[in-house]
Amino acid sequence: MNRELSEAGIVVEEAQIESIFAEWRQALGAEYAGYRGHVYRVFNCCLRLRDCDADERRKLAIALVFHDIGLWSARTLDYLPPSEAEAVAWLARNGLAAWSDEIAMMIRMHHRIRHWRDPATPLVETLRRADLIDFSLGAYSGGLPRAFLRELSAAIPNAGFHRFLLRAGFGWFLRHPLRPTPFLRW
Repeated sequence: MNRELSEAGIVVEEAQIESIFAEWRQALGAEYAGYRGHVYRVFNCCLRLRDCDADERRKLAIALVFHDIGLWSARTLDYLPPSEAEAVAWLARNGLAAWSDEIAMMIRMHHRIRHWRDPATPLVETLRRADLIDFSLGAYSGGLPRAFLRELSAAIPNAGFHRFLLRAGFGWFLRHPLRPTPFLRW
C-alpha cells in the first residue's frame, strides 16, 4: 500500500483514501480540503489507538472516507444512513461486500456517546474515539499524548472543517429545533 509520512511519522497520504477521494472530490467542492484533513487526522489517531493489521488499516481507510460523506451526498445533517449506503455500494462495486456489515457499523456508531464494547468489532470503538478526538479539537485526547495531537494538527491543518460543521449544524437546528442532533447514538 502506498503511503506518505510527514517528518513526525504522520500519515499524510494513503493510497486507499486517495483513490476513494478521487471519486468524491467534485461533490465535496470547497469542503474537500477540510474533510480530507479530518479523515487523515482521524486515521492517524486510529493508528495510534490500535496496532492494526493490513486489513484493519484498509477497513479504517474506507470507513473514514465515507463516515461523514452523507453531509454532501444527501445534503443533510441526518447523514449516517446515506453515508452507510454510499460505503456499502462502494464495497459491493469493489469486491469487498464481506466487509459491509462491519464498515456500516463503524459509520453508524462513530457518534455513539457510550463506549462500544463488542470484541468482535473493535474497529468501531477505535474509530469512535479517534473521531471524537478530532471533533473536540483535542479537548478529548482519548489517551493519546498531547504532543502527538499538536504534531498532527501542525502536519494536517483544519482547513475550515470545524467551521463547516458549525454552519451545517446551526442551519439544521434552525430547521429542526426538536431534532437537533440526528447523528448521535446511545
